Amino acid sequence: MTIMRSNVRKLRFALNCIFVASVFAIGVIAQEQPSQSTASATNQNSPQPVSAFDTVTQKDAVITPDSSLRIGAGDLLEFSVNNVPELSTKTRISSNGDAYLPLIDYVHVGGLTAEEAQAVVEKKLSDGGFLKDPHVTLFVDQFASQGVSVLGEVVRAGVYPVLGQQRLYDLISSAGGLSDKAGRSVTITHRNQPEKPIVEELARNIADNPEHNVPIYPGDTIIVRKADIVYVVGDVARPSGFLMDRGGLTVLQAVALAGGTTQTSKLNGAKIIRKSDVGMSETPIELKKILEAKAQDIPMSADDILFVPSSTRKIAGRRGIDAAIQMAMAVGIVAVRP
Repeated sequence: MTIMRSNVRKLRFALNCIFVASVFAIGVIAQEQPSQSTASATNQNSPQPVSAFDTVTQKDAVITPDSSLRIGAGDLLEFSVNNVPELSTKTRISSNGDAYLPLIDYVHVGGLTAEEAQAVVEKKLSDGGFLKDPHVTLFVDQFASQGVSVLGEVVRAGVYPVLGQQRLYDLISSAGGLSDKAGRSVTITHRNQPEKPIVEELARNIADNPEHNVPIYPGDTIIVRKADIVYVVGDVARPSGFLMDRGGLTVLQAVALAGGTTQTSKLNGAKIIRKSDVGMSETPIELKKILEAKAQDIPMSADDILFVPSSTRKIAGRRGIDAAIQMAMAVGIVAVRP
């Protein structure tokens, strides 16, 4: 153990010597070429703007969430010291919140903001006599400890880590994609602006509307909206539930999508069953006249059930509503993409 400690001291002494020589050399170069050095430092510390339409790779991405986020275990940090490139390093935060950095060994930064961590590292470099008035810059390349909540109509709702620069479709893909009842809009709530949720449309092909594939940051919440559904059950060719991306369906359109009525359908007994604040209600409709264009078509609302009874079946009162609801729950869901 004594031999190992002696070797560690010798190694640190050698590193310190190399560091001092490097700093001295940098100082000489800076004095000879001040303008070039200043321009180089400015270019290294000034992030370039990225267009929303650019392809952002994990290597080039810089996550810029709100400054109140705390560093946690598993996060990947990138440190750089102004005018001392030899001290630039990337380090993964350990389970106890420590980061290993050149010269100053392990530093506890878990639970700190990026700004607070920068100040701690600057103090370590200054107090240790390594640098005078050091300026440290810290970027969080990967936020493994601060996840994004993906909720609503996805296959696997949950919290997912942000590894590199992530965008909306990346997180939806991590959650297994959209469920069969997903609508075409999502609500995004940024952690630093909870009072200002943003609604984005989901394009079928990302190339069609790349502007909707927006960046997602640690601590954000994504909710995929459930599509509006209307059900057509009873004595029709293909009892089904129909998703509506946008807009709505009328009774005539819904019956057509269900393959039409049959020869045994009791058209004058058709009704729309609708959920309201006081419970389920039913509204008789003149389906025969609507099909014959002798009565005005009726628009349907989300979760409406169009029930077409059979002329050979007599269902009345509350029992009819219960039967229609049970049928609606058993049918398959068909997407309607206007």
